[in-house]
Amino acid sequence: MGVSRQQAAENRNAIVAAAERLFRARGVEAVGLAELMKEAGFTQGGFYNHFRSKDTLVAAVMEKAMQDYADSPNAGSLEKQAARYLSASHRDNIEGGCPLSGFAGDAPRMTDAARATYARGLGVYLERLASMIATDGATAEQTRREAIATLSQMVGALVLSRAIASADPAFADEILDAGRRTLVDETPPAAL
Repeated sequence: MGVSRQQAAENRNAIVAAAERLFRARGVEAVGLAELMKEAGFTQGGFYNHFRSKDTLVAAVMEKAMQDYADSPNAGSLEKQAARYLSASHRDNIEGGCPLSGFAGDAPRMTDAARATYARGLGVYLERLASMIATDGATAEQTRREAIATLSQMVGALVLSRAIASADPAFADEILDAGRRTLVDETPPAAL
C-alpha cells in the first residue's frame, strides 16, 4: 500500500526539519544521508523518494529557514532587536536561531539555488532592519548602508561569540555585550 500525499508531505517536512537541525549544528558537508535519514526516522533509501540529491535538500532547507525567519515577528526597534539577537539564548540556539548567521559559513559552498535563497532572506531581513533604523532626512541609500553595517555587526558578533562560547564563556558574553552596546549607543564613534 502506498503512502498518501499528505503523509509524503509530512515525511518530506520531517526530513527537511532534521536536515536543518543537523546542518546548523554541524555544517552541511559534515552531515551524511544515512545520519540525516536516521535523525528524521526513515531509512536512507527513502531519501530519494523526496529529493533528487543532497543539493536539492539543501535548497529546500534554505527555503524553509529563510521563510520561517521572514515570518518571525518583528522586534519593533533596533534596541529590542539587538537585545534579542545578541543574547546568550540566541547564541546558544544554533539549531533554531537566525539562519543568516547559522548558514553563513556554508553558504559559499552551496548551490546557486541555495545561495540565491540565502541572498533573498538577507534582503528581507535588511528591509526589516532598515525600517527600524530609518531616520527623517536620511536617503534610502544612507538607510540601506546603515542597515547593512548594522546587520554585519550583529551577525559578526553572534558568529564570533558562538565560535568561542565553550572555550571562553566570559569572552563570548563580552562580545555580545559590546555588540549590543555599540548598536544602541547614540554617541558617535571616536575619530580614527
